[in-house]
Amino acid sequence: MSLFEQTDTLFVEVLLPVPIHKLFTYRVPQSLQESVQVGQRVIVQFGERKILTGVIGKLHNQPPKEYEAKYILELLDEEPVLTPIQFKFFEWLAAYYCCTPGEVLNAALPAGLKLSSESVVQLHPAFDWNSTLFEFSDKEEMLLKKLAQESLSYTDITKLLGVKHLHSILKSLVKKEAIILFEEVKDKYKPKVERRIRLTNNFLSSTQLEQLFEQLASKPKQEEVLLKYLQEIPVIKQVDSNTHGISRSHLLKSDLSESSLNTLIKNGVFEEFEKIISRFSEDALADSQTITLSEDQRQAANQILAQFESTSTVLLHGITGSGKTEIYIELIQKAIAGGSQVLLLLPEIALTTQIVQRLKRIFGSAMGVYHSRFSDNERVEVWKNIHGGQFKFIVGVRSAIFLPFENLGLIIVDEEHDSSYKQQEPAPRYHARDSALMLSQLHHAKVLLGSATPSIETFFQTQQKKFGLVTLNKRYALAQLPTLAIANLQTDQQQKKNKGEFSSLLISKIEKALANDEQVIIFQNRRGYSPTISCEDCHWIPKCVNCAVSLTYHQYRNALVCHYCGYKESMPEQCPTCTSTRIKTVGYGTEKLEEELKLHFPEVAVQRMDLDTTRSKSSYETIIEQFEKGETKILVGTQMVTKGLDFDKVSLVGIFNADRMLHFPDFRSYERAFQLITQVSGRAGRRDKQGEVVIQTSQPEHPILNFVVQHDYLNFYQAELNERQQHAYPPFTRLIEITLKHIDKKICKTASTILAEKITSALSDGRVLGPGEPMISKIRNQYLMNILIKVARGNQSLPAIKHELLKEIDKLQKEKDFRALRIVIDVDPA
Repeated sequence: MSLFEQTDTLFVEVLLPVPIHKLFTYRVPQSLQESVQVGQRVIVQFGERKILTGVIGKLHNQPPKEYEAKYILELLDEEPVLTPIQFKFFEWLAAYYCCTPGEVLNAALPAGLKLSSESVVQLHPAFDWNSTLFEFSDKEEMLLKKLAQESLSYTDITKLLGVKHLHSILKSLVKKEAIILFEEVKDKYKPKVERRIRLTNNFLSSTQLEQLFEQLASKPKQEEVLLKYLQEIPVIKQVDSNTHGISRSHLLKSDLSESSLNTLIKNGVFEEFEKIISRFSEDALADSQTITLSEDQRQAANQILAQFESTSTVLLHGITGSGKTEIYIELIQKAIAGGSQVLLLLPEIALTTQIVQRLKRIFGSAMGVYHSRFSDNERVEVWKNIHGGQFKFIVGVRSAIFLPFENLGLIIVDEEHDSSYKQQEPAPRYHARDSALMLSQLHHAKVLLGSATPSIETFFQTQQKKFGLVTLNKRYALAQLPTLAIANLQTDQQQKKNKGEFSSLLISKIEKALANDEQVIIFQNRRGYSPTISCEDCHWIPKCVNCAVSLTYHQYRNALVCHYCGYKESMPEQCPTCTSTRIKTVGYGTEKLEEELKLHFPEVAVQRMDLDTTRSKSSYETIIEQFEKGETKILVGTQMVTKGLDFDKVSLVGIFNADRMLHFPDFRSYERAFQLITQVSGRAGRRDKQGEVVIQTSQPEHPILNFVVQHDYLNFYQAELNERQQHAYPPFTRLIEITLKHIDKKICKTASTILAEKITSALSDGRVLGPGEPMISKIRNQYLMNILIKVARGNQSLPAIKHELLKEIDKLQKEKDFRALRIVIDVDPA
């Protein structure tokens, strides 16, 4: 059907991946009226030149009043790819996190389900300059002459003719039958196809095969190929086995002649065909592997099930090493046996490696894995297998909440306190834990939150009796909690006992562990070689040209890198300010720690696990596997090493710098410090031997460190709660952070002042703080200003506050001076 043809027909509301707060109405061609359903993907024209992929949200018979509806250009699915519950969930996400449904759709759909498309124009095959009766304008003639040489896209034609609006020209040429329009749509998802071989029907009986062997008697290489095929596929005993044949690559594995196989195909003995196969191994379900729970674990599992009778959300507060995973497995098995689907959320991909391998052995092909390190095609296959019901159980990171579950009965959020569950850029800036609670309501499912160090907000909900609480405060089997020791860096430096930045206590403990053939983890939450470099003479420090931050030195690249925008420059040989060559590194990153440990322990294998060493798809697995096998003795890492990893021979954990965590300028800094130190400490002594933890600090009397050493979560929680209540921070309020960005500092400041005043006058139920410059006031060449809104928890007017906020922002951005201003709304910032 032509792009310009019009007929009276059905209308559809289409959700498009654009940051606009509404759906768009399109006509349905008569040929598709019997096929369209809510949840199917369609290709539509958006504006004059854009072609977009959208999803049908509603069917109706009412034409739009504001504009004439265009036709949908193509229907991409026979069945819906989105479920009705997903639509409701997307609407809630957009409303709660102050973004658009289109932005949610963009985040939700795997890239492989989005399409790249471009409208293409070509000369009509029947068009003849000499016989046409029509006259053409200069622009039309110019276009037709070019089309005689090649087909052109809309973009190409715009450039060729130097016009912005092509609609009238193209409509005229279509009417004159001089051109045709078509959509060059490339579906990004490609099923994995395997080339297979099978015998043709002429050689399926024993008599036919005997005659064939006689013919091949003088051709031993071809005979060898045939024999190998019959060994693998018992055609005589089971004729049906020939239907699926054997993969070509598998058949040729035994050093058989490929040319002989090709000859047999050419002569009609074999035929080659293609079969769509899964990208994931088709493991059968593992032998009914039973999980034996300890008495404490069994009691906890029973308590969870009992509390699910009266509440939909339960917190499992289990100390590190208490065996929460075994309880998860028990509950997952019960949910699957009851006919439900299960989602297990994990905070980061580093954590999935060990757990996924273990779960795969138990759940086999009923389980799928979903995370960003998968290719586009792998993610689409998981999506389709969930939709089709093949996967009963999914392990995934935060984006797994967008999957098309049909019958979700249980959501487990492991390490629920982890900040990785919060999406930062781009919108929607959702929190997967909080969003999972809403998803469970839509599915009438249960939620289990698990953590050794629950977030203050979550534990507060248990004390308010809104969530259930089950406590598991014993380690599994004979394991004991590690002993924690404080290393006073100030005392060591005064007595000159330290070795570089390592305390004498930490060095001696490492030596002892290595002498016992045990392993060590050193935690430092800063990657790179050194936080910065400095000139010893004039104190020059290199700054990023785009951001208000110093550059981090990375030795392996011999470069200075900005961790915010990626800007980099080579390490200078001399100071650009005073030409001095006395340039020193300041501070310690994981790369520098790795180097120093290699100097202190030259005979020992030291490995680093941070963002720089784990960029490739399998790098996490490789590092963890080498450590598991004992090939690596000391593992240096950022917070990745805190994520639930379980190693038999780790007897010592060193916290390199606790002070930096404690004094980060954020109201959650004490909470994060407690969580990080406790979590990484939990990696020590995981089996029948008590581990040790050394915490390096210049403030050994700090109350938070005392709570950590005493393993005292409850008193830490109470102290933190009192501080939060006094200063009106969560869980007593909800926060909305507004960030304004502009390349002109003055415009950014002016706009933020105007917006803060407007919001203050518009909101009677919100406390507005700011505007003020954030800690890093310039990123990617844009100046930043922040406004913070505090809304009392339980305030019923929160949706109205968000509405007012969006209205004021919209008004501001319509003003001429502020059109280039970018405003980011972050609800419940992490």
